[in-house]
Amino acid sequence: MSDQPPAGAPTPAAPDGRLWGVGLGPGDPELVTVKAARLIGAADVIAFHMARHGRSIARSIAGSYMRPGQVEEPLMYPVTTETTDHPGGYQGALDDFYEACAGRLAAHLDAGRDVVVLAEGDPFFYGSYMHLHKRLAHRYSTQVVPGVTSVSAASAELGRPLVERDEVLTVLPGTLPPAALADRLRDTDSAAILKLGRNFSGVRSALESAGRLADAWYVERATTDKQRTEPLASVDPTTVPYFSLAILASRAVLPREPTIRVASAGSVTVVGLGPAGREWLTPEAQEALATATDLVGYKTYVNRVPPNPRQRRHASDNQVEIERATYALDLARGGSRVAVVSSGDPGVFAMASAVMEAATDYPDVPVHVLPGVTAANAVASRVGAPLGHDYCVLSLSDRLKPWDVIASRLSLAAKADLVIAIYNPASRSRTWQVAAARDLLLEHRSPGTPVVIGRDVGGATETVTVVRLADLDPAAVDMRCLLLIGSSRTQLSNGKVFTPRQYPAT
Repeated sequence: MSDQPPAGAPTPAAPDGRLWGVGLGPGDPELVTVKAARLIGAADVIAFHMARHGRSIARSIAGSYMRPGQVEEPLMYPVTTETTDHPGGYQGALDDFYEACAGRLAAHLDAGRDVVVLAEGDPFFYGSYMHLHKRLAHRYSTQVVPGVTSVSAASAELGRPLVERDEVLTVLPGTLPPAALADRLRDTDSAAILKLGRNFSGVRSALESAGRLADAWYVERATTDKQRTEPLASVDPTTVPYFSLAILASRAVLPREPTIRVASAGSVTVVGLGPAGREWLTPEAQEALATATDLVGYKTYVNRVPPNPRQRRHASDNQVEIERATYALDLARGGSRVAVVSSGDPGVFAMASAVMEAATDYPDVPVHVLPGVTAANAVASRVGAPLGHDYCVLSLSDRLKPWDVIASRLSLAAKADLVIAIYNPASRSRTWQVAAARDLLLEHRSPGTPVVIGRDVGGATETVTVVRLADLDPAAVDMRCLLLIGSSRTQLSNGKVFTPRQYPAT
């Protein structure tokens, strides 16, 4: 059977297009929402209002989100502020205009084209779009996408909150008679007065009558490169455009005159970054990094913190811990909130000790230490629970202590049958300590003792291997490795390493 309609049958009607009223925000194209930008780029038809001079603010805001080939429907107002000879007067001229515009858009919708009507600010906040919405929304699938209002933008640009707690915000059109405006201004906590332009003198008079003129601020073309803000009492009425508003901010905000800000007392917080990326960072550490004015640390660790343009970064080489700590404390003494960053846990062979040592000469500077996931725990987690019983932590670096001390402690730990976590096992200049440590341990441990070699755990080149103590190859170990040497009780089973919690009675 044919799927084609019989000859002479009417062609099925194409589905209607969809109408979108899209808010563009106050003027800055970066304040266009993600949804609005997507719809603008996808629409078949872009409609926008414009004055008779031929320029459209809405079109200029949305231009970067539009694409070639879209149908543009400029909706030019027949009147703005001038008089008209329309038999219905000013309102009659606008009513006929909106009817005609609705008809033009309906033709696109009937043809199955999606239409986006651009609206400065929010479409339903004193916007022209609503006149089209009333004429079309009952006939077509319609959705309104909200935008940042000029009131919100003005408040943000002034840095003055609108309302707090139980306060009341009143939004008023400047077209109201001055006496009516004054009555409403007397009874509200905060206010935004829109549509200034020719109405500015009446608005100023109303503010003065209500006793609120000294508190009022003027904002023109908020968030654009033509923005202007100043106390409303000082504004020349002849310079005021339509796209301006008056703001009476919350009564609970900062004093009208700027206050002198005293720098808060500085401090040093030593922050453990964990072994790798952000997912290893504790919320407490994240907060300390976010609120710091200065970051100090070994350059490799400073580079692990995402750049923030309001923060200063002070990176240095690895072997200058005391100098780094002293520098951080000097910054804090000058009022900075300093985060000294350290890999893993800052209290384990890291910067916390250096900072505390230097801080004995800075009794006036508060110092805090925030823990991080240390390498021993990170490596242990990858293989099971090798640290499930007593263990000790040693560093093979002989930069700050002699090798004979290290060797003595290794032997004693091995004799005590402790699991041993070995930090800093090797470096470019230290290549023989791993073999020496292995030989010392074999004097007290069986050749089959499990040894975990964890390298760059949590990082992009992570490797974790388990070998017998007798087979530990120094060539497989570098500075980015950590070693876990099992005790006599540590077991390797099904690829997992663990040390039982029970210990046999002697």
